[in-house]
Amino acid sequence: MSYLTKNKCMIMAAHTTTTTTNKKHEQVKIIEECKVAPPQGSLASTTTNVPLTYLDIPWFLCHPIKRIFFYDFPHSTNHFLQSSLPPLKHSLSLSLQHFFPFASNLIVPPSPNLPFIRFLDGLDSLSFTIAESKADFSLLVSDSPQDVRFLHPLVASLPPKVTMEDGTLVMPLMAIQVTVLPNTAFAISLTFSHLAADGYSLHHFIKFWANLCKQIITRGSGTNDEDVKESSFLSVPFHDRDIVKDPKGLKHVYMEEVRDLLRKNNNLMNSQVPVNSNTMVRATLVLNHSQVEKLKKFVSLKYRDTYGSNTLLHMSTFVVTCSLIWVCMMQSEEQTEGNHHHTNKNFDDEVCYFIILADYRGRSEFSIPSNYFGNCLLSGYVRLKRGELVGENNGNDYHGIFEAASGIDREIRNLRNDALTRVESFVPYARELNKCRSITVVAGSPKLGVYETDFGWGKPKKSVAVHVESAGAFSLSDCRNNEGAVEIGIALERIRMKKFIKIFEQHLQNIDHDFPT
Repeated sequence: MSYLTKNKCMIMAAHTTTTTTNKKHEQVKIIEECKVAPPQGSLASTTTNVPLTYLDIPWFLCHPIKRIFFYDFPHSTNHFLQSSLPPLKHSLSLSLQHFFPFASNLIVPPSPNLPFIRFLDGLDSLSFTIAESKADFSLLVSDSPQDVRFLHPLVASLPPKVTMEDGTLVMPLMAIQVTVLPNTAFAISLTFSHLAADGYSLHHFIKFWANLCKQIITRGSGTNDEDVKESSFLSVPFHDRDIVKDPKGLKHVYMEEVRDLLRKNNNLMNSQVPVNSNTMVRATLVLNHSQVEKLKKFVSLKYRDTYGSNTLLHMSTFVVTCSLIWVCMMQSEEQTEGNHHHTNKNFDDEVCYFIILADYRGRSEFSIPSNYFGNCLLSGYVRLKRGELVGENNGNDYHGIFEAASGIDREIRNLRNDALTRVESFVPYARELNKCRSITVVAGSPKLGVYETDFGWGKPKKSVAVHVESAGAFSLSDCRNNEGAVEIGIALERIRMKKFIKIFEQHLQNIDHDFPT
């Protein structure tokens, strides 16, 4: 494959295909498939190896992360290809100079050798696809329940992993797809392996790329690349993994545990996760600022009444939002499956798990800088019996929300106070969770500011965490035009989604009634 150099950025020659299918949710035409890499020679070495730390290795057990940004664009496909695509590609290449792991491959050699990220200058690159879709934009960005398959053709696909003769796996870490909806909008989809970095690093990269693209559009095509890079208001990432101290050799312990779990369930590393998409729908819910404050007030008062007025509890937006959604998920599951405590005595005693993630950048005990690129998350695990979450009235009281909020807040405090001990607990927790039926995970955070991602065409019309449909998760983010509100993304089977939304709305009505403005 030949190379084309434009403005010093490296873009591999592409081929164009026209792949169209008949189903409404699969209407897509591939216009171009190419590779984008950092400017050749822009990295300090032709071969750059980045080791994985004990904070990275547990993410072998995570399916690929998939996020889409939608932008209004009332112009033709040709106009987009001629005026908008070049600055998107060029700014991406410039950004990958600093965020090169996303254009790299994960190298997984046979045991006992440890995996690492490798970038070969002039060879490794990021898969970049340009497509056109005739899908209904209003459905794609709708908050109401929609078939999850509507988004699938717009999602970037990671290239398949390659197995070398000696058994070494070579796995691409990111792919991007830009899909034009003629005269309406375009979408930017990113699919990446969590082994490369966490959500904080991902959004650092996206905002860096977006800012450079906006600068190029604003200043014109003749702008010097160095001037554009220096104009970015964001810091460059910090890549030295040696900053993550590992005196107990946890990465070797973790890797052996991961290999053991993968031997038992090889699908954990499958980038194309099977889901029952024929019956699943995706919806977006919003908690406005007033509702969040009323939830905080309720939980705080309930905590005071339960544990005494001298015991203070700080109820954050994150805690009360996660508590409400976890309870709604458990209650909707019970109603859908028809499992009630009077017919199944063990059902209420089943232990349900809620997983939270805490960012440890800037913490004194870790000494990891705020611009560190990689994974810097520790997991917290909240255990509650299903009966404590569901409650006797199944949606008509606040007991479950209070229990969930107390448990989540307590776990956050534990993570803050005893982080180093939690670092060492991955193996027993991984084994415990591998046996569980009910695990709920929260993805993202309103603090990441997804709606601040402006490539030069304004705020996103919508941003969606697609991977929640296959990860037993829901997503949290900020809102586009509602300051202080929280946007919740969730995907469930259609019947269960109806029950979930009904329960969610009933809880909010109860809160409005009991805590009027």
